[in-house]
Amino acid sequence: MEATEIRKLAALEDTHWWYRERRALLARALRRLAANGQRPGASSSTPERALDIGAAGGGNTRVLRAHGWQPLALEYSAEGAQVAAERGLDVIRADARYLPVPSASLGLVVAFDILEHIEEDHLAAAEIRRTLRPGGTALIAVPCDMRLWSAHDVAVGHVRRYDRDSLTAVVEKAGLVIDELWSWNVLLRPVAAWRRRKSTGSDLDDLPGVVNLGLRTIITAERYLPVKSLPGVSLMLRAHRPLTD
Repeated sequence: MEATEIRKLAALEDTHWWYRERRALLARALRRLAANGQRPGASSSTPERALDIGAAGGGNTRVLRAHGWQPLALEYSAEGAQVAAERGLDVIRADARYLPVPSASLGLVVAFDILEHIEEDHLAAAEIRRTLRPGGTALIAVPCDMRLWSAHDVAVGHVRRYDRDSLTAVVEKAGLVIDELWSWNVLLRPVAAWRRRKSTGSDLDDLPGVVNLGLRTIITAERYLPVKSLPGVSLMLRAHRPLTD
């Protein structure tokens, strides 16, 4: 992603409907992990380590910290790393295909909208598995459906969009076990498809307040509706490294 796009993301992520809901979904996933016994610091007085790959402005990293994890933000670009550092986050620059993290040292890896930027996505998935401790969790999100491919994807540096089979294949090839795979941004898919047909660049825009509120209301409603199996704009996945492998 270009430096201008990263700065734009950082400026928008606190208020934009899309980023707000993604943080809410991450927080919800962390609460579910805690309810199932995967709580940072549950087995010691030291918070468990988490890695946020492609942290950009650090919105998701801050969610991890707020839920008790000891997060490290990882960014490929100098601009993204600088933004995260400016926000007081622990950050390193690295390539997701070659994570500078010890094997089996993490309880959680978050990789939201990362794999689609990497030609060798299987290498990044394998690194996620390597750095997770046995039983550790990976939370992954990717854009879905090549029918939605547009100038937006080109502008933000996508290599591909996924379907359920292709995402499952790359994650399972890495040695991770998928616990849940679901669609997200289902209700607004028709709007996204219409807009992408007319797109000439990135969709990242500072929207009028009333529009932003309306879209936020719709995407929030999706949490409570049985739409996770329907086509959406993104796919989300929860997986874990097996206890024995």
